[in-house]
Amino acid sequence: MGQNKKRRLSKMKIHREGYKTLLVTGIVLLVVNLVVALVIGTNTAYIISGSLSLIIILAFASFFRIPFRDLVLHDNKIIAPADGKVVVIEEVSENEYFNERRVQVSIFMSPANVHVNRAPLAGVVKYQKYHPGKYLVAWHPKSSEENERNTVVIENDEGVEILIRQIAGKLARKIRWYLNEGDEVLQGGELGFIKFGSRVDLFLPVGTKIEVDLKQKVQGGITVIGTLPDCEEE
Repeated sequence: MGQNKKRRLSKMKIHREGYKTLLVTGIVLLVVNLVVALVIGTNTAYIISGSLSLIIILAFASFFRIPFRDLVLHDNKIIAPADGKVVVIEEVSENEYFNERRVQVSIFMSPANVHVNRAPLAGVVKYQKYHPGKYLVAWHPKSSEENERNTVVIENDEGVEILIRQIAGKLARKIRWYLNEGDEVLQGGELGFIKFGSRVDLFLPVGTKIEVDLKQKVQGGITVIGTLPDCEEE
């Protein structure tokens, strides 16, 4: 039976997906401030443009942040793949890979959340497929099947498979994924990144003991979503 362990992220930092965005944004804001200085040239204009530029840069830096935290590791636990709010807990038919009943747990990620996606358990990637699609709001019931999305299935050492689906929302127009079929992944390892508001779905075996509630806020790499069937601790 697995035991709780922790793996520490060393310090707060900016995710690599944000480097280009922050650089381009910084250059654009610098040009804007230079134009304000040349065309208007008043102290009030300096203060307003400078303040707005600072707010914008800080907002982008916050979006791409990777915060300091102790990741939870446990062989028999499904750990949250993303920060956000639980918006779906229900048994459904999963028809892309399993073609059978599964327990779906969906996490909505607002633009204010950390947007790194993490592997909810350790194992081997058995399936990966990217799907172009629509950009319905992330909480729309059909977003899991019709929006731009990326699907990954991870199998652990006991042969249990779970499916993780990254879904682009109304604002999210770019999904990044770092895992491909055959890759080995550690629990809490980076699975991907979704820019500007999105959703992550988990499809778990029927019988998984769900340990979160609807509307509960969760943290990627920390919150226990559920315990796999026949693995509940006494």
